[in-house]
Amino acid sequence: MAVALKKTAAAQPAFHAFATPDDLAGRLAADIRLALGKRLCSDGRAHLAVSGGSTPKRLFSVLSAEKLDWDRVNVHLVDERCVPADSDQLNAHLVRERLMQGSAARAAFTPMFDHAALTAEDAARRAADALPETGFDLLVLGMGSDGHTASLFPGGDRLAEALDPFNTARVVAMRAPGAGVPRLTLTLAEILRARAIILHIEGDDKRGVLDAALADGDEAKMPVRAVLRHAADKLTIYWAPKA
Repeated sequence: MAVALKKTAAAQPAFHAFATPDDLAGRLAADIRLALGKRLCSDGRAHLAVSGGSTPKRLFSVLSAEKLDWDRVNVHLVDERCVPADSDQLNAHLVRERLMQGSAARAAFTPMFDHAALTAEDAARRAADALPETGFDLLVLGMGSDGHTASLFPGGDRLAEALDPFNTARVVAMRAPGAGVPRLTLTLAEILRARAIILHIEGDDKRGVLDAALADGDEAKMPVRAVLRHAADKLTIYWAPKA
């Protein structure tokens, strides 16, 4: 069962803690279905952006079975690695293998990295052109142990630009010591355009990172701080200890 903490006067994000990752995945999948369903009732389509990594695997499997008018849903990524099309590092592979199954197989999926692009910067421009014009209805983020979210990494070569909430760029190429390979990422400004934002994290270590990010400090050193601070009114955090 979820335990909800109320937002404080300091505009802290809503926080839901769960006993197990399975409990979290079940509740979050249901909440995503509800949010997308409400959007479909008022518009012709709904746009969902998701993250890669190991944390969302369980969520994707549960979400794929949720009953929803999936053929009116567009699925996108919040970030991607600029690697060959057959690389198992691609977040797109995870989405296809775990989320685009069962009922959710009817959804449209737009990969972020166009392998025909000549450079990461060219790929970023192409990715931006493929985003929904009005922004995302729901955006699910993860968080790394270094405080990065999406591919907004500490030390990133374009981090200052990407964290500028008034930046008009929607996607940028990012190179950073912790990224391993060049990446594409939504900018903070694009993340903030979403109607609702979820931060999905698991493990006591990530809870510690979250606590540090919620404290005072430089956003460039822990980029997730920028989301926590600028989107507190529409951000919900889902956390569970690791299995």
